[in-house]
Amino acid sequence: MGNLRFKAKIFFTLGISKISIKILRLFKLGGTTLPGKISMFLVPDILKILSTKLDRIILVTGTNGKTTTCRIIGKLLSEANIQYFTNKSGANLLSGVASTLIENSNLRGNYQIRTVLFEVDEAAFAKVTKYLDPSFIVVTNFFRDQLDRYGELYTTVKNVEAGIKNTEKSILIVNADDSLSSSISKNTQKKCLFFGFSQETAQHLEDSSSTDAAFCIYCKEKYHYTYHTFGHLGDFHCPSCGFSRENPQVLLRKIVSLNSSKSSISIQFNDDESNLDCQINLPGLYNIYNALAAATLGLSMNIPQDKIKAALENFECGFGRMETIENDGKFIKVILVKNPTGFNQVINYLLTEEQKTSIAFLINDNAADGTDISWLWDVDFEKFNHFQENVSSFISSGRRANEMAVRLKYAGVYKNKIDVCPHFENLLELGLSKISKGQNFYILPTYTALLDIRTILRKKVNLKEFWK
Repeated sequence: MGNLRFKAKIFFTLGISKISIKILRLFKLGGTTLPGKISMFLVPDILKILSTKLDRIILVTGTNGKTTTCRIIGKLLSEANIQYFTNKSGANLLSGVASTLIENSNLRGNYQIRTVLFEVDEAAFAKVTKYLDPSFIVVTNFFRDQLDRYGELYTTVKNVEAGIKNTEKSILIVNADDSLSSSISKNTQKKCLFFGFSQETAQHLEDSSSTDAAFCIYCKEKYHYTYHTFGHLGDFHCPSCGFSRENPQVLLRKIVSLNSSKSSISIQFNDDESNLDCQINLPGLYNIYNALAAATLGLSMNIPQDKIKAALENFECGFGRMETIENDGKFIKVILVKNPTGFNQVINYLLTEEQKTSIAFLINDNAADGTDISWLWDVDFEKFNHFQENVSSFISSGRRANEMAVRLKYAGVYKNKIDVCPHFENLLELGLSKISKGQNFYILPTYTALLDIRTILRKKVNLKEFWK
């Protein structure tokens, strides 16, 4: 009798949660978190109950690159004819994971598709793995990110490490060039595959000082580097305790070309003498790392290299990650910014733009963005000094539009090129008016600003809903 009562409770909980998804979608509200909260309130162990009926769980976490890496992995699974479902909306907390499982299960908690790919927020990772035992965990990197929300950087690393220790069967996919990610592989003693850049490739990159993780996580001695790629990523070595970079199973051998629309690269697998030459459907060094992470997962799943190549070349850009929207012959490109390292990489990408352009910075300080915006002073806006002749307007917008304008002014941007436009409704018209047909208008929002501007864009042009 007790078992029947429990099954009835699960049936009722899933039914209520599924109805809430439909109602919320009807009113264009997404339904990506509230249904999960409802289900966990009614049945606290609903995540564990639902996840045990899956064959394969893939989790992607880290501070930067989660969404794009998930998109590439999704394309990789499709190329390999592996059906899967995912939290495509980016709802990556516990409630978002629960909502995704509920939406894709039937009322008995069973699935037609039994592989799931989840992006998981690094702060929520340990909570998620209390209920889910993933087959694979991809760790992209760790950079300083919204300290008022998540705390000190090493706390975030330890949280992810604790989450990995919750799991039993996981294989780790880890960035070898990131000392913080590498420490997790060492501390958890899980089977691990690494990805990274070669010394030959890094020699052609701009050198970078280590800011987020300059000192050894074990003995606090300052790392020595053979080379950097960006931030604290590179070939690190501690001269005191010997902690050092692992040899990657997936290695970037060469960057053939890198421009404002794509990257052509050459990848080596497991010291194979032959290389895989392919094109990544996004620009920027940080996206090469994302591609390497996905390729390493493909290697661990024994997916053929031709399928990996097809995935890298054909995946679809994610919500706010270089979305390109055409409007009357002009192009709007939306790129999420949330911390100094990521922002600096976006600026490096913008410097490859060959045409006249306009750039908008949408800076909010809501709880989901991080209320402390002092991190903007760690972003290298000074790089625009040698590029601003190519920019029609630097538009400062959002709740902290005035502070952003001051930061640009101190960076040396000409005062007559800075336009303060606090309201997003006027932003699109202003930015598009500053460029000609065939040119790009770049919008760089923080998280809540991204949600707001995308709502406006959806009304202006025919965009898919963010959960699709």
